Amino acid sequence: MFRFSLRRRAFTLIELLVVIAIIAILIALLVPAVQKVREAAARAQCMNNLKQLALGCQNYHDVYKTLPPAVLNGRGIGWTDENNIGPNWVVLILPYIEQGPLYNQVVTSITNYKAFAVQTGATGSNDQNWRNVRSSIIPIMRCPSESNSDVMGNRSSNNWARGNYAANNGPGGFPGNTNGTSNADGFGWQGGGPMNINFGIRLGVLANQDGSSNTILINHLRCGPAANDMRGTWAFGEPGCSITAAHAIGDCYTPNDTGCCSDDVRGCNDRPDIAMGCWNGDYGQGQARSEHTGGVTAAAGDGSVRFVSNAISQAQWYIINSRNDGQTITFNW
Repeated sequence: MFRFSLRRRAFTLIELLVVIAIIAILIALLVPAVQKVREAAARAQCMNNLKQLALGCQNYHDVYKTLPPAVLNGRGIGWTDENNIGPNWVVLILPYIEQGPLYNQVVTSITNYKAFAVQTGATGSNDQNWRNVRSSIIPIMRCPSESNSDVMGNRSSNNWARGNYAANNGPGGFPGNTNGTSNADGFGWQGGGPMNINFGIRLGVLANQDGSSNTILINHLRCGPAANDMRGTWAFGEPGCSITAAHAIGDCYTPNDTGCCSDDVRGCNDRPDIAMGCWNGDYGQGQARSEHTGGVTAAAGDGSVRFVSNAISQAQWYIINSRNDGQTITFNW
């Protein structure tokens, strides 16, 4: 009778290295695929946020017969006066984005400041209690791809919650569009936006100018990488913070531009290495920026939401951000 035993042969070093190499290759193939799925989901959520915000602006229009102003600015108050500017467009549409209880906490202050922002008469007051909502986290204002959402902004008063969406003041100068006026900037075309200081356009007028479907209403913003950098703060009504302005002229070029000193935001950090260039001397320019791959999301005046490539030309970027440039759109966006 024969006896024999089966002996398990151990892996040789070469076999082990081959197995490790195969696993590494599989991981290398899998990780980008997972990242693409996550980015697609994040972009879809971001676009849904923009859709809801655009609808909120339209619902505001149904009540007040104009779109909300980008920011309210009281009589005699300088537009860069951080301590005395009024509530911005997001604060004004809170009841229309399912934030009615938050709005009701400061509705008296908002009403007082609205009257104070009227340029004739002597009603209202510089009531700053609307700022009590500044620290509230509004989920609809946050893009899932944003990496600095939890860094609260600290200027004027502390603890300003972050947000990634901005009223389009137009590609022309800021505050040159105050009360709905506009100048010929950059390309010699008018550069008015649908929401300016103390002004929101009527949708019927917008339709008769360049068209609501041809004009960006809300742009995407990135949050400042440090607390002193107020870019991307949902209730703070300054360029780069909750407003895009002068973002297709001067040293602001196209979405996610990589130039140094591109945005003009008081106290910001100049980070062209991460496409967040900024001059920190004062407020003036705010470019559309996002951490989505290849471009930014934006909502048009008709409520449609689109993805705008970083490769768009500066002239094209100007045209779709201006409500009254008078140019015919011959490109897809």
